[in-house]
Amino acid sequence: MATLAFFGVGVNLVLFLTRVLGQDNAEAANNVSKWTGTVYLFSLLGAFLSDSYWGRYKTCAIFQAIFVIGLVSLSLSTSIFLLKPKGCGDEQSPCGSHSAFQLAFFNLSIYLIALGNGGYQPNIATFGADQFDEEDPIEGYSKIAFFSYFYLALNLGSLFSNTVLGYFENEGMWAIGFWASTGSAILALVLFLYGTPRYRHFEPKGNPLSRFSQVLVAATRKLKVEMMPSGEDLFELEGKKCSEYGDRKILHTQGFKFLDRAAVITQKEFNQMDKDTHNPWHLCTVTQVEEVKCILRLLPIWLCTILYSVVFTQMASLFVEQGAAMKTTISSFHIPPASMSSFDILSVAAFIFIYKRVLDPLVALRMNNAKGLTELQRMGIGLVIAILAMVAAGVIECFRLKNAKTDCPNCEGSSSLSIFWQIPQYVLIGASEVFMYVGQLEFFNGQAPDGIKSFGSALCMTSISLGNYVSSLLVTIVMRFSARDNMPGWIPSNLNKGHLDHFYFLLATLTTVDLMVYIACAKWYKYIKFEGKSGDNNANEHAELRV
Repeated sequence: MATLAFFGVGVNLVLFLTRVLGQDNAEAANNVSKWTGTVYLFSLLGAFLSDSYWGRYKTCAIFQAIFVIGLVSLSLSTSIFLLKPKGCGDEQSPCGSHSAFQLAFFNLSIYLIALGNGGYQPNIATFGADQFDEEDPIEGYSKIAFFSYFYLALNLGSLFSNTVLGYFENEGMWAIGFWASTGSAILALVLFLYGTPRYRHFEPKGNPLSRFSQVLVAATRKLKVEMMPSGEDLFELEGKKCSEYGDRKILHTQGFKFLDRAAVITQKEFNQMDKDTHNPWHLCTVTQVEEVKCILRLLPIWLCTILYSVVFTQMASLFVEQGAAMKTTISSFHIPPASMSSFDILSVAAFIFIYKRVLDPLVALRMNNAKGLTELQRMGIGLVIAILAMVAAGVIECFRLKNAKTDCPNCEGSSSLSIFWQIPQYVLIGASEVFMYVGQLEFFNGQAPDGIKSFGSALCMTSISLGNYVSSLLVTIVMRFSARDNMPGWIPSNLNKGHLDHFYFLLATLTTVDLMVYIACAKWYKYIKFEGKSGDNNANEHAELRV
């Protein structure tokens, strides 16, 4: 329900900005990218508050309430003063100008929505995973499946927004679409609170920034201290005392030797242990050191996923603008360009089923490995499919331009090429999401230490965030260099005079380079190794990476 509410605003936001607020295509695409990026950037704030102070349940409830407030204010502003003159906001009737106050109120509303949804998303994913016990074989398997079905639920929730709400909004009935989103968000909050007695709750583990700082300071203090090559002299708490940093100990791994110094026990610290105390700014546990190592190892993988998010974000901006410039009618029925993302949703649903029921069992049988493809392998496959999606979009744009009118004042629907030719690029994006984003959710949640699980999910969200900002920057750079000597540039207001196909092919090239870097980072990565709650060495069974 919350996803339905969010996409009820986001899926057609680029058309709202052009038709209601009078922005051109490039400006609207940039603003949508910035807004979407901010949504996922707020996931870091939500993850920090959840892991450090509030816990996941309280964080989800508070940010859902902020989300509802933002939707209410957006619906009110649209109903009262943005849709002026009355009946404007469709293809034929753009709205008039707006005052600075009206624009400021609109921006406040959509960024409250960004804050609420952004802070809520990473925590609801982790909160759902908390309901499964990894130590139980049945629940542990269910937790792996949870992320696939969680992502499927997100996409099915947006299906109604992309079809029914998208149709109303495309016809200029923006207030109806926004109020429907508001009602859905209120219902989602009520349902979430209704389940409170049944949830498993986990206490926050404290501020992770202080723990990371303690490792860096302690390691710096011991620059001249000699270390045993085997790492056997490193400090770790016994039994339940380790729960300060999480439910499970993290086993020592090779690499980042400098950080290991933080856990080296000096003679002075050894003498103080008789008092059963230690100063964490002088001596850290192996678990605390490995927590920092884990984040450092995750960062290169995370950086490589940002360019994929640049590809993904085109679906909410340039894909919609491209579709609007194609033939959008069947007989007398008009197809809203934003509703084409329904094929992305259907693709996600189909490929989740294909992967879980067909591909994964076949791979597991062939490789004699019950887990099938690793998360890193799946993310690499997602990058490959994303490249194919951009190539497909570029080829379709070439054919659209061949069948387009260049002398039209309003070029929406000016090409004789049917909008249904966009289906392949939407289907490929959906397939890539199943491998990339579901793999990311599993990977970052599974590889994050117990004390920063929400941060692990937030890494996935911030990848989308930075992807939107990079997309906005890339569009700006491309327009600056391509719009010269009286040339309209690659992405002008009239796409029939531009070369959107060149931009798609540029993204395909950049993603190919990113894939090469990703493969190198994936081969370098070392999986985190936990000690089970019972004290068993519960190292990750697929720690050996096969790329």
